[in-house]
Formats: sequence, C-alpha cells, structure tokens
Amino acid sequence: MNRIKRLSYEVLDKHKSKFNENFADNKKQLDKIAIIRSKGLKNEIAGYITKFIKKEHFEQTLKQSQEDKIKEQALLAEEIGEEIESDSEAEETVIEIGVDEDGSEDESSEEEQ
Repeated sequence: MNRIKRLSYEVLDKHKSKFNENFADNKKQLDKIAIIRSKGLKNEIAGYITKFIKKEHFEQTLKQSQEDKIKEQALLAEEIGEEIESDSEAEETVIEIGVDEDGSEDESSEEEQ
C-alpha cells in the first residue's frame, strides 16, 4: 500500500466522521487533526480521503436503490400472484350459457339462430 493510502486510512480510522465529499472542507479538517508540513502531501491525502468518501456514499446509494428495486419487485410479484388467484377463482364461477349439463348444446338456442 502506498504512503498516501496508508496515511489516509490512519486518519479515517480515527476521524472518519469529520470528513465529507468536499475537498476544501477535508483539507481544513486535516489541518486541525494532523501536522503535515508538505502542501502537496496534504493535498494528496485530502484528495484521497475525498475520493474515498465519495466512493463510499455512491456504493451506499447504489446498494439502497438495489434494495428498493428488490422490494418493489417483490410487491409487484405479490400483487400479480393475488390477481392470478382472483382470476382463477373467477374462472371457476363461469356459467356456460346454451350448454346443458351433459355437454350437448341446448336445442332451443340452435333454433333461435
């Protein structure tokens, strides 16, 4: 692991709640937490922390949206299942008009046509 990642993880382990997705804010927080004399090193660490936080938030958002889709699909599947059950119950109550109980067609309906 390179120096930037190692230092960034050390800072994040102890002070993660103080950082956000804004580079300038992270740079200020880094000044308060640690003494880093090199401006370039401070910028690289603040940049890596910003990138890490953004990636983490994106993954959380993506995970949440996937969970929401799964819940929505489950609800739709439930509703479709209920509709299919109610359709099958409706089919059982269908009365065939013009057909006798023995299955032959009613003669009176043929004569009318």
